[in-house]
Amino acid sequence: MIKPFYLDLSAQEIESIQKKLGEILVGGTLILGPYTEQFESQFANYIGCKHAVALNSGTSALEVLLDLKGAKGREIAVPTNTNFATVAAILRVGGRPVFMDMTSSYFVPNLEILEMTIKQYPNVAGVVWVHIGGIIAPDFEAVAEYCKARDIFLLEDAAHAHGSMINGTKAGNLADGGAFSFFPTKVMTTIEGGMVTTNNKEEAELVKSFRNQGKRAASYGGMHYDLGNSWRISEIAAYIGLVQLAKLDSMIATRQKAVDQIVPVLLEQGIAFCDTSHMDQASQYKFIVRFSEGTSLKALKEKFFESGVVLGGGVYEVPCHLQPVFQEVEFRREDLANAERFCPAHICPPITSGTSSEDVSKINTTIVKELK
Repeated sequence: MIKPFYLDLSAQEIESIQKKLGEILVGGTLILGPYTEQFESQFANYIGCKHAVALNSGTSALEVLLDLKGAKGREIAVPTNTNFATVAAILRVGGRPVFMDMTSSYFVPNLEILEMTIKQYPNVAGVVWVHIGGIIAPDFEAVAEYCKARDIFLLEDAAHAHGSMINGTKAGNLADGGAFSFFPTKVMTTIEGGMVTTNNKEEAELVKSFRNQGKRAASYGGMHYDLGNSWRISEIAAYIGLVQLAKLDSMIATRQKAVDQIVPVLLEQGIAFCDTSHMDQASQYKFIVRFSEGTSLKALKEKFFESGVVLGGGVYEVPCHLQPVFQEVEFRREDLANAERFCPAHICPPITSGTSSEDVSKINTTIVKELK
């Protein structure tokens, strides 16, 4: 059975992590120690930004960034086809989400959609842009320029985009700040964890304070200066992050190899998919394949399962503006037509850094059988 989850840790790496856990427990520095600092330094170096700050989740990373940017009481544009956490973070800091539509070609917004959103909601103060599936929009540089010219802050939700790069710049270093998730299913994991990336030293220091109950430069003690939270990453999680980061590009290469085997079959069969050839590197966290509208996604998943291929979650089958939890958020349905049309009509084949050529052959056979 080909599954959509694979924990990419070798027996040797697991042994190393087990040994390190023992050393950390004996040493007694369980948080805010040398492995957290190393992970932050190496991640910043990988992304190409000046600062990276590790937290306990990608959700926390988004929330603290939005807080620092002054989202409270202001309208923040966000794609509707994103994870619950992106919109929830806006609401938790007191912001008002404004939903954006997506393109069918890339499942992300583009400059035209952003311009239309700003026209409809001229008081938008910030944008949380999600690199869905690891896809960076072809016109994202123009999006960044547009926002900068209008004094609109632009944050990257890069939870899917570890290693994604366009025009020589990696996700997380394309705007005013980035938020990464290291949840177990992500391209790289710390089991639970997140990261803020920024080129602003003052903001980086404030993120460190906010993750540690507002204690500013002090790791411990009873003085609190900012209304922070307990958002620290553990030392063992940071060490796992170092192990995963060291092999991130090779894990992405395995995913890309699988995609490269699938794409010719899709082109031959005339099956639509989201192309990433405009990018220098795509994380391929989710490879998005579209199917005919009116087809039952549930039935399709059952047929794939019968063939030994488990289809995981999409991006996302039910967009946020249709989620019960966000029913109080106002939106114009006509502005979100693509999301309502295409979100229920796509699958993401189970591609991981553990996907073999034999797996891809089976996936291709099933795609041709069920989607042709």
